[in-house]
Amino acid sequence: MSAERAHVAVVRFPGSLDHDSAVRAAVQAGATSGVVHHRQHELPAGTTAVVLPGGFSYGDHLRCGAIASRAPIMDAVRGFAAGGGRVLGICNGFQILCEAGLLPGVLRPNRTLSFICRQVTLEIDDAATAWTGGLPSGATRSIPIKNHDGAWYGDPADGRVVFRYDESNPTGAYDRVAGIANRDGNVLGMMPHPECACDPLVGSADGRVLFDSLVTTPSLSAA
Repeated sequence: MSAERAHVAVVRFPGSLDHDSAVRAAVQAGATSGVVHHRQHELPAGTTAVVLPGGFSYGDHLRCGAIASRAPIMDAVRGFAAGGGRVLGICNGFQILCEAGLLPGVLRPNRTLSFICRQVTLEIDDAATAWTGGLPSGATRSIPIKNHDGAWYGDPADGRVVFRYDESNPTGAYDRVAGIANRDGNVLGMMPHPECACDPLVGSADGRVLFDSLVTTPSLSAA
């Protein structure tokens, strides 16, 4: 592994669906990347960022993300985040980060009580974090969602709201929150899927900014 290139570790849990897409997006952004098994106790040496991908870990038993948040690898993810390492949780990964106490709030069923799969418009709220590639507050991104329990609920003041849905607010999230970071800004969870918006051929390349930022912004810590 080249020490000059970022390495993005993508954690796979039983029921993860989007790990390969996350690896592909990270490589497209210029990183090396690979899948890390949920039973491992350490992240690969040289890890500069971690992605928890979407899916239905452990079949969403108990609560979405609850069992995965207690998997052996999560102790290493907590330590990595505590040292300033960049962690991105997408959809189920967002649920896992909330269940693990790394992000505030919870994810509840959508207000329609149904699975939603469609393109949505996100507005950048906090442009001061490194996640949005220097785009200004108010800029919009077109990224798809695909979830059932995607309505964030909590106190936005407990973190830093990075993305909000436009006025349509498809999930019914509190205060239209679509993505929120911890107060230090190095851990981000979002329900929309940026790894599914990295090529115009699939409708949008607006998600690439997340992976470009994940790779090009220096991490404060490396495993």
